[in-house]
Amino acid sequence: MRALISVSDKTGIVELAQALHALGVTLISTGGTARLLAEKGLPVTEVAEVTAVPEMLDGRVKTLHPKVHGGLLARRDVPEHMAALKAHGIDTIDLLIVNLYPFEATVAQPGCTLQDAIENIDIGGPAMVRSAAKNWNDVAVLTDAAQYPAVIDELKAKGKLSDKTRFALSVAAFNRISQYDGAISDYLASIEFDEGARVPKRAEFPGQVNGRFVKLQDLRYGENPHQSAAFYRDLYPAPGSLVTARQLQGKELSYNNIADADAAWECVKSFDVPACVIVKHANPCGVALGSDALAAYDKAFQTDPTSAFGGIIAFNCPVDLAAAQALGKQFVEVLLAPGYTPEALAFFQAKANLRVLEIALPPGGPSVWAQGQNRSDIKRVGSGLLMQSADSRVLQRADLKVVTRLQPTEQQLDDLLFAWKVAKFVKSNAIVFCKNGMTMGVGAGQMSRLDSARIASIKAGHAHLSLQGTAVASDAFFPFRDGLDVVLDAGACCVIQPGGSLRDREVIDAADERSVVMVLTGVRHFRH
Repeated sequence: MRALISVSDKTGIVELAQALHALGVTLISTGGTARLLAEKGLPVTEVAEVTAVPEMLDGRVKTLHPKVHGGLLARRDVPEHMAALKAHGIDTIDLLIVNLYPFEATVAQPGCTLQDAIENIDIGGPAMVRSAAKNWNDVAVLTDAAQYPAVIDELKAKGKLSDKTRFALSVAAFNRISQYDGAISDYLASIEFDEGARVPKRAEFPGQVNGRFVKLQDLRYGENPHQSAAFYRDLYPAPGSLVTARQLQGKELSYNNIADADAAWECVKSFDVPACVIVKHANPCGVALGSDALAAYDKAFQTDPTSAFGGIIAFNCPVDLAAAQALGKQFVEVLLAPGYTPEALAFFQAKANLRVLEIALPPGGPSVWAQGQNRSDIKRVGSGLLMQSADSRVLQRADLKVVTRLQPTEQQLDDLLFAWKVAKFVKSNAIVFCKNGMTMGVGAGQMSRLDSARIASIKAGHAHLSLQGTAVASDAFFPFRDGLDVVLDAGACCVIQPGGSLRDREVIDAADERSVVMVLTGVRHFRH
């Protein structure tokens, strides 16, 4: 058996080469890798000796040669192929170990020049990988150091690799080439070429988008039983995002479970104190802050106990036994938290169907929660995509503009900012009543903002909650004063909204007339 090794990332390569040598495999390698292996005392033949052509053009050409690609592509079961190899003095290559120039890492650097990017586009590596992967019946190709141990184990145990293993390696190789070519296309298609620029300006949305996702699991069905579905993750997922979660127990997640769990997790990690979010059908039906998980849950549950049944519940703090016991009193579909005490996990074991997910908060803590968000939002339309940057704007107190004569108290400011954070995750049109770090009524997804306000009031009544002295957030401006009058009639004493209506003055005057506080954000949070 002959193995050709040509790697940019040397991780694990010496150990792999040593294991191959011990198994009697002949080693061939390119310049830098060959020198490394020779330094470690391994017998290795440089590719230049095989091809009788030295590396040239600063290493741009070294493996693009019939003695390499003929050895990879020749079918061993076709006599004419083998005769051609013999006639031209070409030996077969049975194992290829290649990883590519670090293009993705290079272009991720802030100071990357176009020349840096171009020089890190690998040519010979992908060509060899394609040749070996195409001829998977006879050649195994390794493109990731994570593959090395299993391949060595199988070679030691069986003396060769199975058809199943070689095919799986081939699929992984073509996937890697697709990812690599996609990254190059994305980068070059984003360049706004400027003759004199050292570091090129890049468009936010490239001329071509190449989605690269890895399947995590097939799902039983989609939104409805007659729809098939699967769950994929980004090739390079952001820390703290839902796809990094670990399921500790429970039934398999459904399509709707995952969608609602993402909504709950994105909302709860926007708070920098212990918080609980209960989501039902993609909308928060209860959100609250507390001293710990139990306190936050008790308040969140009070908002809408009816809707909370069968909901998705997320915490941004550890769940202990006291919180677990409170959760055990109702039906919960999915539970998410950054951690659980052993006692809590033991308690949940009695609820075998409860899906318990453990998911780390983004690095740096909840204050940088946006790091775990997608950089862009994508919506499928007929034969196309709508793409936009993510709604990751985090409002600070300094961003607020008080437009009424009455100024907000510190408590009102806290309530207004809390309500604003929640409204961002409620489907438009959104109206959210809050008080003392707790949602008191949520109106979501109505065609009329007036209806959302009325529904929020009705839900508060069903939960026997008083809306007197509450703060209200509206995800978009009030086009007329009637919407403001509805929330004030319900008991609100302060309102936060984006502003920007042609009738802003009318709405502000109405707030002054009724002696309430109004602050403008200048930011809208539609969520369709």
